[in-house]
Amino acid sequence: MNPGREFVMSSLISYPHITHDDKGVARIGRTRYKVLHLAAEHFHHGWSGEELLRQHADLRPEEVYAALAYFYDHYDDMVAQLQASAEAADALRTAQRLSRAELLARKKDIP
Repeated sequence: MNPGREFVMSSLISYPHITHDDKGVARIGRTRYKVLHLAAEHFHHGWSGEELLRQHADLRPEEVYAALAYFYDHYDDMVAQLQASAEAADALRTAQRLSRAELLARKKDIP
């Protein structure tokens, strides 16, 4: 090693089972699954790779574990996306709450 010189190790991380669509969204291969979908189930429900495989029998183990690796490699960004999505859903739920009287009035209007 040369004193006074910094050595920077560059590495390119490859996820062979992860693709990005036209919008830049990480997906599992050519499936309909977004990596964020499996990340949400893992993060919010605590599902392990094995449980994700049980719940999504159409996925292969290497696809599920690639999605989890991608999630942990991009943890801060993906958790921020999950939180933003949860907050947006909460805002919609709050905005659409109907009172009991409003629900009953709607029910009377249904033939």
